[in-house]
Amino acid sequence: MKLLKPLPVRTRFDSPLGPMTLAANSQGLCGVWFDGQKHQPDPQAWPQDAAHPVLLQAQAQLAEYFAGQRRVFELPLDLGAGTEFQQTVWRGLIQIASGTTTAYGELARRIGAPLAVRALGAAVGRNPISIIVPCHRVVGAGGALTGYAGGLDRKTALLRLEHLESNL
Repeated sequence: MKLLKPLPVRTRFDSPLGPMTLAANSQGLCGVWFDGQKHQPDPQAWPQDAAHPVLLQAQAQLAEYFAGQRRVFELPLDLGAGTEFQQTVWRGLIQIASGTTTAYGELARRIGAPLAVRALGAAVGRNPISIIVPCHRVVGAGGALTGYAGGLDRKTALLRLEHLESNL
């Protein structure tokens, strides 16, 4: 008999780019989604817990990020919701430094899957921890802004916030 994992807990965060749902479990932060974001699970069954320590930390660090006072997040993360390949991609995203971007093909090479660019793109799109796992820093060939589950307008705004607006 397989034991079911306990449901994550959730809270809301009002970001300058729109309302967000944050989720955490016993392993760490497991979700950060803009309302209406593609691939967002339905969190209605998850209990609300605005006092959860990881969610409080995430809210504080996101507020600092949006205020231009934070470039690196220091939170426990649970990337276990994805396949092994997705988790590898998401760990690769974490390595993209604030103030930089990388192309899908370059990220595929970095994670040791140079022929898996399309699969990598799909995994980037299913990243459950927006902003903190910085999928917005992945761009198309030549720096083209392509794909973002939260919308290209938000991707543009996040890159501008990180002072990457020279190409936008």
